Amino acid sequence: MLDPSAEDDATAPTVSTPRFVGRDREMAALRGALARPPAIVLVEGEAGIGKSRLLREWLAAPDRRTALVSVCPPLRESLTLGPIVDAFLGIERPVEGSRLTELAGALRPLFPEWSSVLPPALPPLDDAKAARHRLFRALDELLRALRVDVLVLEDAHWADEVTLEFLLFVIARQQSDGLSLVISYRPEEVDDGSLLLRLTSRLPAGVTQLRIALAPMRPGDTAALVSSMLDGNPISPEFTAFMHDRTGGVPLAVEESVRLMSDRADLVFRDGQWVRLKLRELRVPPTVRDSTRERVSRLSPATQQVLRAAATLAERSSLTTIAMTADLSPAACRGAIAEAAGAGVLDGDDHDRWRFRHVLAATAVYEAIPLTDRRHFHLLAGRALERLHPPPVARLAHHFREAGETLSWARYAEQGAELAMASGDHTKAVDLLVDLLSWAVLPPADRARVARIAGVAALGRREPVDAVYHRVIRTLRSVLETPGLSARQQAEIRNPWADC
Repeated sequence: MLDPSAEDDATAPTVSTPRFVGRDREMAALRGALARPPAIVLVEGEAGIGKSRLLREWLAAPDRRTALVSVCPPLRESLTLGPIVDAFLGIERPVEGSRLTELAGALRPLFPEWSSVLPPALPPLDDAKAARHRLFRALDELLRALRVDVLVLEDAHWADEVTLEFLLFVIARQQSDGLSLVISYRPEEVDDGSLLLRLTSRLPAGVTQLRIALAPMRPGDTAALVSSMLDGNPISPEFTAFMHDRTGGVPLAVEESVRLMSDRADLVFRDGQWVRLKLRELRVPPTVRDSTRERVSRLSPATQQVLRAAATLAERSSLTTIAMTADLSPAACRGAIAEAAGAGVLDGDDHDRWRFRHVLAATAVYEAIPLTDRRHFHLLAGRALERLHPPPVARLAHHFREAGETLSWARYAEQGAELAMASGDHTKAVDLLVDLLSWAVLPPADRARVARIAGVAALGRREPVDAVYHRVIRTLRSVLETPGLSARQQAEIRNPWADC
């Protein structure tokens, strides 16, 4: 527990662009593969994992080769060859006409602004496949005339089919010391029939092949990333563990969370390190929230229902528990979980228990549930968890609290407090009981009994006088004002250990 009287540096932190950390091995592999052309490098990973940052760092290196770069936009209907055309549009004058053959005249419809340097237009072909093949040859000729060493295509999961066909065409025509391809994508967004899956099959001899699968950062790298945004000063171990747990080590989630905490004045510099004032919650940054909701919206209605149930449950849960909370049959739930796992949203363990891969994603989904529906989800969650043996009483208290089921909430809160005290966790017992006394409407006799137990739990804590202790005192004073309490009940609240 942080000492609230400690002196803090009240100056708001200056948040900088984060350093490039935790990807040295991947960068070395990327450079090594592109040093042996022709090469095809696939960079895969979930949204926000750092694919674009890795490529930007490579592009900024002084020893890199000549590259054309394009990003596939997330359009509802992809534009035919749009990413390839966009890659060339950064060139003011692409190439002198003398270096192109008449074949380049096929490019005029794609690049009307280059009419002064392109050969005359070619006569149209009746065969659409032949016309496409001619266009592919012309684009390949333009790449070679510009002496492009590397063609980079980001977010290829959003590319149109013709663009992917062109990439396959280029691969098939690769020659020694020829063009290399770097393609980034989210594997969970690639359909089984996508041409992206063919990019590493049946490659010509002599092509260097590399697949870089970016994983979440480790806790040490998460700490380094946060530190680099806060003037290079270290962050506390508690802050490190909190950030890594809540963001899952996803760089974008880490970066956006630090910016949001800075905007909320939630960071202070204390004893030579950055600490967070409130470690119990972390709001979802808008970027992460919108990305998660957009991603979930593309899944089936049953899968969205399962994700709302999983977000309500908040912890790893069995298929049976999730199905009951989602009000779906086990078979329907199984299919929905498979879709969510394939989309990279849910993660399972060896015991077939499931949860969100990242806490922030779960929070984003939960916050999108209408308030009127949340009660129903919590009620179903409570009923599902009641079937477990032994019942998870603390979780049951939480769900029935949120469902507005006061009697069940009170029963499980008391049971949870008794178990916590028996295990020596008096602080948890206090939290359960004080929360109950603060928000539930209980009969006077029940309020008196719960207040006495809360007092016993508070006195059993080994911590010195702190915020928790003062909260108990305020709560017990409020209970003493409850109409209808007998003198004996009031005495037991004032001296909870008298009859112990």
